[in-house]
Amino acid sequence: MPGEKGENVKSVIHSARLVSGGRITTDAWVAFEAGVITAVSTGSDWRHLDARPDDVTDASGSWLVPGFIDLHCHGGGGGAFDDGVAASVRALEVHGAHGTTRLVMSLVTASQTDLERRLGVVAELAATNPRFLGAHLEGPFLRHSYRGAHDPELVRAPDRAALERLLVAGKGFIRQVTLAPELAGADGLISELVGAGVVAAVGHCAATFDESLAAFDAGASVLTHAFNAMPGIHHREPGPVVAALRSAHVTLELINDGVHIHPEIVRFAFENAPARIALISDAMAATDAPDGNYLLGSLPVLVTEGIARLADERTIAGSTLTLDKSLRRGVFDVGLPIVSVVTALTETPARTIGRSHDLGRLDVGYIADAVILDSQLCVKSVYAAGEKLSASLS
Repeated sequence: MPGEKGENVKSVIHSARLVSGGRITTDAWVAFEAGVITAVSTGSDWRHLDARPDDVTDASGSWLVPGFIDLHCHGGGGGAFDDGVAASVRALEVHGAHGTTRLVMSLVTASQTDLERRLGVVAELAATNPRFLGAHLEGPFLRHSYRGAHDPELVRAPDRAALERLLVAGKGFIRQVTLAPELAGADGLISELVGAGVVAAVGHCAATFDESLAAFDAGASVLTHAFNAMPGIHHREPGPVVAALRSAHVTLELINDGVHIHPEIVRFAFENAPARIALISDAMAATDAPDGNYLLGSLPVLVTEGIARLADERTIAGSTLTLDKSLRRGVFDVGLPIVSVVTALTETPARTIGRSHDLGRLDVGYIADAVILDSQLCVKSVYAAGEKLSASLS
């Protein structure tokens, strides 16, 4: 059995309050070797494992949770995933320090040529560093009137040939594509994506309840940053959010930064779609970087007091959120149970992209992605595939 005495266990974290699998386990310990969890239990049995003293961590009652998984992140540390290898690696380091051990690299709307080139970079990175989970194409097949911070000259009608070229450029590393389902031809793209094993996401749209429900019935399985860049809930026009709540297979992304969504709406979503909320950052380049002028794709963005908006108007342009902050806001400001918030940062996003078998839990056989948090849910230590990363200073 994994973890029996004499097994060559590389590392142990013990005396923790473990949050995993939808429950809290006190005085818990987790052992891992070669990047994989080999044993999970409680009490002092960890002492019988063959672990070197330097590889034993006393959590001293701190929280121990799986590594956070961000399904929707554009960058950080001054760079965006649209900007190439160096900027992408820096952004990964920034979010890793805040507990995000795996992320999907979101690319904003761009020309066909630029998107194909950027997908090539993403594919190269994801093939060599498994912490990069692949690409999320947030566009270009978006509704012009709900484009948000996407270039109005570059959003365009659904084009199956263009999508097929993008899928080829992505080399199997496109995880999600956001599109407006009410646009002519969008139904064909949803079928194409589902058939290719890519998540089709509804977002940046003017879709009615019926149009949204039809997209979800056709296989779309994510609502991109729910409540933002789409019609709200109206008593005669329920819209895409209610369609997503009604569709049991759909994950609702939420940006819990206190800017994009009111705390009561966050609570409403968790209550009405339990275990189907994925907390995302939607973080842009200014995350963990000074206020000032940035670019989101081709559009100038001004960041003031950590809030990113298009420079020439009031449109929100992504966020400067990190997922540890989202966790703290969920527990302390919204008042949600820690188990629910941790699930929304770990298990639900893992399931959404088909990785529930090896990510999102601290259990035997899973990849050893873990975060130790203090009593205020600030990051103390981060492990990715068993390797310790630098901790956040926040």
